[in-house]
Amino acid sequence: MENYEKEAIDAALHWNEEGFNKRDKKITIEGLHFPHIRLWENKFSIFENDKEFLRGYDTQTEGLKEEGWDHTVTLDIKAVQSEKEKVHLLIHQSRRDKNGKEYHNFQTLWIMTKINGRWGIQFRSSFLEGASQTNYK
Repeated sequence: MENYEKEAIDAALHWNEEGFNKRDKKITIEGLHFPHIRLWENKFSIFENDKEFLRGYDTQTEGLKEEGWDHTVTLDIKAVQSEKEKVHLLIHQSRRDKNGKEYHNFQTLWIMTKINGRWGIQFRSSFLEGASQTNYK
């Protein structure tokens, strides 16, 4: 594994564990690059900046709570294509309830980019059922 692939993977794991799972808005935003693009249910959501992204954040949090979500576990993560400033990650994730019981298992593709010396998620495409972040324009 190339060092830049490890850096991209570490950034993705940090975003999931410290940002998404803890619903920490600051860490979540710091782990993204804008425009940030999300493909879900064959529809694109394009977030031009952090304010647009955060507009739907609390709605997503409520949706996650309604479906019984407590945290998301990364079961596997690997770089499938890469260069020094862009890495495509294939990620296998599991949504879990407060007892650790899996209720949804899915694959997702994240494109990580290194901009101004910092790795961030630029694009996400998931085979996901349930609450997801969309652009509410």
